[in-house]
Amino acid sequence: MSRIGNKVIQVPANVTVTVSPENYVVVKGPKGQLEYQYNQNLTIKLEGNEIAVTRPNDEIFSRKIHGTTRALIQNMITGVVDGFKKQLEIRGVGYRALLQGNTVVLSMGFSHPVELEIPEGVTVTIPKNTDVIIEGVDKQAVGEFAAKIRKVRKPEPYLGKGIRYVGEYVPRKAGKTAK
Repeated sequence: MSRIGNKVIQVPANVTVTVSPENYVVVKGPKGQLEYQYNQNLTIKLEGNEIAVTRPNDEIFSRKIHGTTRALIQNMITGVVDGFKKQLEIRGVGYRALLQGNTVVLSMGFSHPVELEIPEGVTVTIPKNTDVIIEGVDKQAVGEFAAKIRKVRKPEPYLGKGIRYVGEYVPRKAGKTAK
C-alpha cells in the first residue's frame, strides 16, 4: 500500500480546488493558479476541504502513480499558498550574475556571457551579484530553472568554484602535492 497516496490532502480556506471527471485539477490561491491533467486510471475526489486519491486496482502502474499524484496535488496547494524558493550562490573570482529584463546574464569565466531566459511564472531576484533567488508557485518550474542555472558551471571539487545551492555540500579533493 502506498503510505503517501492514502493520506488525505487538507485544502486551506483561502484555496479553491476544482476537479473535473477527467482528473483535470485546477488550484487557485493567493499567489496564483496551477492546473494539471492527471492520469484517468486514478480517482480524485474532493469532499468538503479534503482531497482523496484512490486507485482502482493493485497493478504495478497504478501503484506507481498513486503516491506521485497525491504528492503533486499537495505541491500545487503548497505552491499557491506559500510558493517555492531556491537560492543559489556563485563562488569564484570574476563570476557574477546580472538581471537584464527577462534574462539572467551569467559571467562565468567563459569567452562570452551566458544568457538564460526566465520562464513564465518564475521570478528571479539578484540581491548581490553572487546570489540568485528563484521563486514561483510551480515547484517543477522553480527547480528546473535553478538546475539550469547551476548546470552552466557546476561546483568543481578542487577549488569549489562554480554555482551551488545555498547549503549544498561540495566534497573537496586535495590537489597535487609537490615533492
